[in-house]
Parts: sequence; structure tokens; C-alpha cells
Amino acid sequence: MRKIIHCDADCFFAAVEMRDDPSLVHRPIAVGGSSDRRGVISTCNYEARRYGVHSAMPSRTAKRLCPDLLILPTRMDAYREASAKMRDIFYEYTELVEPLSLDEAFLDVSDTKTHRGSATLIAQEIRQRIKDEIGITVSAGIAPNKFLAKVASDWNKPNGQFVIPPEKVPAFVAQLPVKKIYGVGKAMAAKLAESNIFTCGDLHKFSIFELSQRYGQMGSRLYKLSRGIDERELTVDRRRKSLSVENTFSQDLPRLENCLHELPPLSQQLAIRLRRVDDDYKVVKLFVKLKFSDFSITTIERSASAVSLMELQSLCAEAYERKNLPVRLIGVGVRFIDLRESNAFFQLELFNNTNQYLTEKPFYGLSDELRKQNIV
Repeated sequence: MRKIIHCDADCFFAAVEMRDDPSLVHRPIAVGGSSDRRGVISTCNYEARRYGVHSAMPSRTAKRLCPDLLILPTRMDAYREASAKMRDIFYEYTELVEPLSLDEAFLDVSDTKTHRGSATLIAQEIRQRIKDEIGITVSAGIAPNKFLAKVASDWNKPNGQFVIPPEKVPAFVAQLPVKKIYGVGKAMAAKLAESNIFTCGDLHKFSIFELSQRYGQMGSRLYKLSRGIDERELTVDRRRKSLSVENTFSQDLPRLENCLHELPPLSQQLAIRLRRVDDDYKVVKLFVKLKFSDFSITTIERSASAVSLMELQSLCAEAYERKNLPVRLIGVGVRFIDLRESNAFFQLELFNNTNQYLTEKPFYGLSDELRKQNIV
């Protein structure tokens, strides 16, 4: 039996904006293009949704529905950063992660031993960690396959989760509207309605041959998914490249000395998490990220083979000098290479031969050829 989790961040872009500016929390806000320039809403918070605002809506229409709506410009760097942190957390539980977009992903935890293999408890822990460490909420669906897990993640939004146990699949799926089946849009739903098909249970009246005759290749999909059958494997397109921990402080740290004082517990947390990482990953870089009181962010990194408090302190001091402002957030992390990738063993031998592999000093002076091969 497979155990699939679908994680979906709640109003992701807007959530990141509210996290970074708490004064926005109780205001109707959206992220998207200006209403003066034929802009479109990318996403909005739940305050705005009460007025009927939704994604893909013209910004001018959204403002008409909600005159107090604040439309913010997109900050893709901030969203990508939050997305990468979510994925880092996912990879701590399973290597079988299929990202669908910046804000959602499938996880196959069928063979995961955490919480004795309980997908429900794993999903709860992941959601709590994302809330605590990233500052946004995520909803999750747990089911025996991708189709049902994705449906389930939408069941208790926002900030909830829903489980579809295998024994409850037939009853659950029978009452689902056909529009919940991926590939069934407005046009297809209208075609099905002509045959009095409104729910997945209505599709059970037809054989796979009849549905295929009526709707072609889509007929076979309708037959299987209406019965909760989805044999698709996860499409795993990449493995983790980094791991980090960070802390946002209730009060800005006024001086470098205060920042350095916060590094020991952060480095310890990072070291503990590294113990959970597969031995096939090798640390090649150490980095420090600072977010200043003006919300600007700087990241500085250096080649390293392990977590070193001395190196983190040095990186922190160098990063602090770039702005010399109070600091609201400190993050520390490592970057990996995966020895299972096709050219990783070649890189390992190459570095060993030059006696520079995984040193704690920058790779200065390496040839252009090595740089072209993305070794540094």
C-alpha cells in the first residue's frame, strides 16, 4: 500500500507577504499586477477571498469587488526562498518528492520509518515545522495515490489536513463531483452533464468500453479515477541541494556581537539535521544568510566539509559588514553534492587529486575548465 502526501501552501505569495509584514495580516491583500495596467491577480489572502477575489482575476475587477484591496507587486526571490526551505523539510522525510509548483508537492512516504511509518503524523510534523521555521501554513492530503491526496489537501483548507484511508476510498470517491477529476474542465463537465453525470458515482454506471467510446482516451481516465484508481508514480526530478536552519527574532539584533551570540544554537540545530541526511550527500559549502531591519537579505558562502562554528562566525561578520544594520533574521546552512549523480564521482576524484576537496578555504585559483564543469 502506498502512502502519498500532497502538501499545498495556503495562499502562498500572500502568506509570504503577511509573514514579512505582519501589519498586512488582517487586511485584504493580493499579489499581482496593477489595476491601472491590465494586471492580473496571482493569489490573494482569505480576507480578500471573502469579497469574491480569486487568482487569475483581472486586478481591475478585484478592486471593484474589494475597494480596500491592497495589490502588492510580486517578489519572486522571496517566494523561491520559502519554496526551497519547504522542499528541504520534505527531503528530510523522503527522497521521493515531486514538486508541482513553488507552493505544492507530492511526497511518497510509503517506506519512511519516521513516526513508525504513519503518514498522518508525518504530515502533521511537516506542517508544524513549516509554520515554525518558515512562518507560513500548509494544508495536506494523505491518501493511497496522487489523485486522492491532491483532492484531500483541499478538503480542510486553510491550515488543515485530511486523510482518506484505503478502506474508505470507494465511499469517498463516489460522492466527488466530476470536476474534481484532473482534466475535467468546464467544457468536459458540460458534456458529462448531458448524460446526467455529475459525480464520480454517476460514472460507475458505465463500463470502460462505453466511456472510451464516448470520450476517447479521457474515458479510460474517467473510469479509473472515478473508482479511486491512480497508478502514477511520483516524478522525482531533483534531489536536495542544500539544508538550512534559521531564526527570526522578536526584536532586531542591534550589533554584530548579538548576531554572533545566536550562532551556536543555530549551528547545533544544523548539525543535528545533518545526521538525518543520507551518506550519499557530501557537504561542499557552508553559508550564512542575514535579513536586515530594512528587509534586505544578503547571503555569503564558503567551501567547507562540515559545520564549523568558527567559519559561521567569520561568514556572519563578513555578511554583517555589507549593511551594518540591525538584523531581524539569521540563517545558516550547507550545500551538497550528490555522489549518485553521474559526474559526482569524477568530481570527487578530481578534488582529491588536487588536495583541495572539501577544504575550509575558498576555491581560489582553480582553472576555468573546472568552473565550466560547475565544480565550484
